[in-house]
Amino acid sequence: MGGGGGILEVMTANPGARLEGDAAVPVYWRTLGLPGLADIHVHFLPEPMERKVWAYFDAGVEHYGTPWPIRYRNSEGERLDTLRGLGLRAIPALAYAHKPGMAEWLNEWSADFAERIPDAVHCATFYPEPGVDEVVERALSQGARLFKIHVQVGEFAPDDPLLEPAWARLEPAQVPVVIHAGSAPIPGTYTGPRAVGRLLERHPRLKLVIAHMGMPEYHEFADLAEAYVGVHLDTTMAFTDFTSRIAPAPKDYLRRLPGLVDKVVLGSDFPSIPYPYAHQIAALARLELGDDWMRAVLWHNGARLLDISRGYE
Repeated sequence: MGGGGGILEVMTANPGARLEGDAAVPVYWRTLGLPGLADIHVHFLPEPMERKVWAYFDAGVEHYGTPWPIRYRNSEGERLDTLRGLGLRAIPALAYAHKPGMAEWLNEWSADFAERIPDAVHCATFYPEPGVDEVVERALSQGARLFKIHVQVGEFAPDDPLLEPAWARLEPAQVPVVIHAGSAPIPGTYTGPRAVGRLLERHPRLKLVIAHMGMPEYHEFADLAEAYVGVHLDTTMAFTDFTSRIAPAPKDYLRRLPGLVDKVVLGSDFPSIPYPYAHQIAALARLELGDDWMRAVLWHNGARLLDISRGYE
């Protein structure tokens, strides 16, 4: 398994929570009595697009003011083997459109990925453009179980009127949408919680998964998770040493997390992370919120959203 890394201490009473790189991750979730991990925020992209994404991160100092080395820069097959070795029981392939005409061909690629990778989660995306209703309907009819949109990269508001047909279709379908709407690592014209709040006022039953826990607007997005039954927060990069330098969580935020035990779901951003996968798990465990909280975050919440609990419980 790639990306071993050095010893990562986890401050918890659980004796299985000392993570010595990625190889220790399965040891840890087994000590919690879990069947594996349910990570809702994993990316697989068409190879030319993946290379462009990695090239963007390679210029991390220019974009983010800090280097962003890609930890898992290897072949598709090697990345799949790594995730299976870590314990993912279903593998999302999140892709997102950032311009008109892009969503349809990305969704076709994603459908093919799901067909050829037996343990993949069939993912899809959409963009504010004429015909978005047909794009979403086609993806759903093909079996899409998870969508992704990126407000900052796509430069659009989540409550853009052009998206209304998509939301009107996704709300009754109860298919989760991972939405990057927080203003980290780079703020955008449309990032932040306000437009998401307006969207939820119109569609209060949407299943939205707020990527990166909405950083740096942690509290504001937590408010939405508390107010709307379908809103969840994914842990992607949250509480890691890397993120704590650029978008740290407020100290009083941790007091809210026990009350959000059913709303926080594991996310990683694999493969384009600048540290071993194990560090994300260690960063969560060292919050010392208890084994039951970790069980919910690492497995139960994500397994429920991805509908993969059957056969494991």
